[in-house]
Parts: sequence; C-alpha cells; structure tokens
Amino acid sequence: MSNNTFSFNKRYQLPHLQGDRFLLIAGPCVVENREMVFEIGTEVKRICDSLSIPYIFKASYRKANRSRSDSFMGIGDEQALEWIQELGTTLGVHTITDIHTAEEAAMAAKYVDVLQIPAFLCRQTDLLQAAGKTGKVISIKKGQFLSPDAMQFAVRKVQAMDNDKVWLTERGTMFGYQDLVVDYRGIPIMQEYAPVIVDCTHSLQQPNQTSGVTGGKPELIATIAKAAMATGADGLFIETHTNPAIAKSDGANMLRLDLLENMLKDLCKIYDAVH
Repeated sequence: MSNNTFSFNKRYQLPHLQGDRFLLIAGPCVVENREMVFEIGTEVKRICDSLSIPYIFKASYRKANRSRSDSFMGIGDEQALEWIQELGTTLGVHTITDIHTAEEAAMAAKYVDVLQIPAFLCRQTDLLQAAGKTGKVISIKKGQFLSPDAMQFAVRKVQAMDNDKVWLTERGTMFGYQDLVVDYRGIPIMQEYAPVIVDCTHSLQQPNQTSGVTGGKPELIATIAKAAMATGADGLFIETHTNPAIAKSDGANMLRLDLLENMLKDLCKIYDAVH
C-alpha cells in the first residue's frame, strides 16, 4: 500500500479526475495521425469510465530517442500537440506527453496537463527545472541506470522550482545489454518521495538489438501490471495500439487495444483486494 495518505485527487494534484481506482496513463507511443489518436483515446476512456478508473491520455508528439536515424520521429511538433490537446478537450480527459529539452517545456505545457521526463534524461537539471517552472504536474521516469532511492534528487530539482506536483514512474532497470527487470521493492521506496506509476510496456523492452529496432515481450504486460497492483503502485502506464505490428514506434512492446478491457477488469479485482 502507498505511504501517501492524501485523498486521491490531492495525491495526483489534478482536478476533476474521474474514478476512484488506480490511475491509468495510456495511449499510443507517438502521434501518427488524428484518426488513431481519437480512436485509441475514445476507446480507452470508455473502458476506464465503465471501471471507475481515472484516465490520462498519453502520446508523444515527437520521438527524440531512437536507435536509428531513419526511424519515425513524428509528424511535426505543433500539429501533434494540437491533436493531443483537441482530444483532451473533446473527451474531457487530462493529457500527458514527454519533453526532451529545456526549451520544449514551455511549448508543450501550452497543450497538455502533465509533462513527462524520459528515463534517459531524468538527471538533466536544466530540463527538470524548466519543467518545474511551468507549474504543470511533472512525471519523471526512473532511469534504467538508477536506484529507486536516487530518484529523490530528481524530485527535489522540480520542487526547488516551487512545484511539488511530481510523480515518479518505474520502467525497469538494465539487466545485461538487451533486457530490463522491474524491482518491485522500488515502489514503496519511491513512494516516500512521490506517487509511483509503473510503466508496464517499456519495462518489457529489449533494447540494443543489432537491427537497431527495439524488441519487447508484450505477452508479459499483464504480469507486470498485476504485480504492480499487488505491491501498491499508485498507477499504471500502458502504451496501446489498435495494431502494434504496424505501429511506427515501440510496436514490439505495446498492448493490443482489444486486450486492454479484460486485463483492466482483472487488475481492478487485485486493486480492490489490496485496498
């Protein structure tokens, strides 16, 4: 169970979250087109409404961290951000996207409710400070190379900007060159500093493949998610796509959209039993 004793909305510091179970952050890895943004967002919201799960729509407007220079990076920052904002307004849901440089913080903050700091960049002081200055909620992914305790310093960098709206996201720790492992002991440790989300899809990445395309083990997404619920995580991060096989980024570890509802029903049972 979380050590955080605040009420749900106060814990996440986002007004008007609908639902009273664990937080779900879900959506496609990257904005590919407007149709897919609305198809995925609308379906996930329907599922979450039916299960009383607070929902935040996630999509990257640009993928800055790619292994190969010919990998898809995005359709254009402003267009992608406008579609994310339009979806949030149309569906009445909060939105999140990741930023990569200090200069992007103020730009992205005009369109979304939560700014996400990628794991590889979680120690970048100027990026964390710029994000904190926006006044938005800041979700920091734990570096694959850092201990859970070390994340307190990333949290403090945001808080030093008079912004205490910070979350931490567990996304696995490097286990050899081409694998990751989730250490669930890190959840209560990081909850001493902030609410903790578990990224169930990136935790199953298999990076550094010789092809230059990251692999994954999507068949284990439910396993990661169930363990996260059982160990008291505050929320889950799940990238999903109608057809991961043709997704333009991270298709190898995304959940097929039509599998999401039944998995969430199982997770609700675990959450209810734990809480």
